[in-house]
Amino acid sequence: MKITRRSSIQKIMSLPLAVPGLSMRPRDPFGIPPVPGQRLRSSLNAYSFNGPLMEGKMDIVGMMEYCALLGFEGIDITGYYFKGYPNVPDTDYLFGIKRKAHALAIEISGTGVRNDFTIPEKSKREDEVRRVFQWVEVAARLGAPVLRIFAGQEKREGYNREQITEWILEDLRRCVDYGKQNGVIIGLQNHNDFIQNSDQVISIMKAIPSPWFGLILDTGSYRQEDPYLAIEKTIDYAVNWQIKEKIFVGGKEVETDIPRLFSIIKKSAYQGYLPIETLGPGDPKPKIEALLEKVTREMQ
Repeated sequence: MKITRRSSIQKIMSLPLAVPGLSMRPRDPFGIPPVPGQRLRSSLNAYSFNGPLMEGKMDIVGMMEYCALLGFEGIDITGYYFKGYPNVPDTDYLFGIKRKAHALAIEISGTGVRNDFTIPEKSKREDEVRRVFQWVEVAARLGAPVLRIFAGQEKREGYNREQITEWILEDLRRCVDYGKQNGVIIGLQNHNDFIQNSDQVISIMKAIPSPWFGLILDTGSYRQEDPYLAIEKTIDYAVNWQIKEKIFVGGKEVETDIPRLFSIIKKSAYQGYLPIETLGPGDPKPKIEALLEKVTREMQ
């Protein structure tokens, strides 16, 4: 039977508004019913090439070309790989990277900035907030939907956790509001620093219930509990990821069980990019290619 454009549209329009067995994200900002299936996309976190990028042996364009060659659908470019960081890059430079990504058919799935909201001096925290604001604007120019940020250090002598949490929440709320104004989601990474476990993640997420705020789910940074259970507890808050080849189980670093991880992802309502990140010494390319192969196999 010949399929026409009209018949295709009619078929789409006839789909049910709710699909049994497919849950909706708890904080969907627009109340849009989910579509059948799950849309997952591969991406590379630039930190995988930290050594070559910092040593000048590779630049962002070369990394994007490599990603295109491997078949990545996206790339997450951390701020400190841009020329002049922490200063805001020249607009022409940013647009050049954006144009190159388009030519390679690669999306910029996110970017990130270094910050610390646990600093006791309010004036210094103000500088940290200002830096996040600046990189929200960078993300908007790049077309990156998510800006990755951090809470800060694990401990501050003389201050208790409740006090520090209030500082973090105050600064986060301002960043989320500025992100909303610029169409950029603020993603807070669980980085085994001030935020170390799933309960701490959930507490902060519930304190700022905004569709412009979510979790950068770092699979390698849940080290105080069963990481797979922690991922399952917090996956509904995920707006982006760092899928690492190693994970901590019982205090020991072991190979990530990729099929088990994807069984959790596929039971969730997560849609979007799944940036991978490889760590450690040596040539990053074999590690990237091996992890991409595992992830791609599970995404199919």
